[in-house]
Amino acid sequence: MLGAIAAEMERQATWRTWLAARLPETLFARITGVVERNAELVIFTESASWGVRLRYAMPDLQAELERFNPRIARVRVRVLPQRA
Repeated sequence: MLGAIAAEMERQATWRTWLAARLPETLFARITGVVERNAELVIFTESASWGVRLRYAMPDLQAELERFNPRIARVRVRVLPQRA
């Protein structure tokens, strides 16, 4: 169980690093989480308006994303506000 949790935390950190290197800082700062689920990458943003901006930015990264992880067939953007 702890091994699975550690592996998930490592995957999330890898995706955050990957996104940080490719997105503008103002947009990356609004990401509240990243989860890889099967063939999907789910990126959470703090609000719907930032989610829309991220949705528009992701197609520019599609080719790079496919080279980085060919298993990812789809990117979803969801809203998950920061905890206070």
